[in-house]
Amino acid sequence: MSNKGAARAAEGSSTTSRLREVLDRAASVVIVEGAPDEVDATDRRRIVVTGIEIADLAQRLAIVDGRTGSHCLCPGWPTILVHDSHGDLIARWTLHHQSALRGVGDCDADLRDGPGLTEWLAQHGLTGPQKVQTELAAQEVKAEQRRMRWRQAAPVGLAGVAADVAEPSSRDDIGWSNRLQEAQQRLAALVRQRYADEIDRVRILLAWAGIPSREASGGLMWYDLAVQRLLLAEAPDTVLTALTVQVPTAAQLDGAAGLFTSYEWVTAHGRQLPEPVRSILIDHIHADGTDQMRFQLRHGYFGGERSA
Repeated sequence: MSNKGAARAAEGSSTTSRLREVLDRAASVVIVEGAPDEVDATDRRRIVVTGIEIADLAQRLAIVDGRTGSHCLCPGWPTILVHDSHGDLIARWTLHHQSALRGVGDCDADLRDGPGLTEWLAQHGLTGPQKVQTELAAQEVKAEQRRMRWRQAAPVGLAGVAADVAEPSSRDDIGWSNRLQEAQQRLAALVRQRYADEIDRVRILLAWAGIPSREASGGLMWYDLAVQRLLLAEAPDTVLTALTVQVPTAAQLDGAAGLFTSYEWVTAHGRQLPEPVRSILIDHIHADGTDQMRFQLRHGYFGGERSA
């Protein structure tokens, strides 16, 4: 980088010293539990920090110096309004995910102690961020439990690469997508290596693909989609045959229901299924299908209801 480029980067970088220079000129700091466009709303909680407490707040707002480039797409909240002795607004900052501060430099700066700031805000009456963090922590526990169930359902010999496919991403993990792609490629190669017989491979993958249909949170995660893509890569006739060569398990039929209603399958092959796959799947849905499966059946997936 040239000297001029380095100087421009330094000017735009976020540092704790720049933050404290602003707060040293502050006579009051208003913190509003809302996004920047909500600071005037009367139903948003707010606190006013003055005097010695501004220095205390400055310690809580300490950031990791020199970070550049990261910029969350959400507006952020709470909003921090810094006023000088004349009442003029000299800075407007926002918190993002209770872990980053925007407005000091040209990027979102990582807080040195996000949880500490959240606790400080709660002690001063702004409990919203703390409640959000508690909810997020509970959601992460449930997400990890779901990832664990998926990993435990992995076919024999695939547990290691399955763990890599299901690896979660953090907000600043820029290499995650590359690692995911590489893990998915290894998974595809290993599946074909360990399960060379096409019919056996499809039946095994269908059972694995059936896991998300019984999850309370619903929807498909990135690791669920990895299995679905493996099935979509198989010949369609092979998939259909795998459901008829022997009686399919409930898990395999759950996986088939998810596959046959996927955008990729419907776009390529339509909603109509051939017999006897159609009847087998409809009977399964009537006997033990999920609400989502029954909804899809009513709306024309699988070829509609089986005739009497």
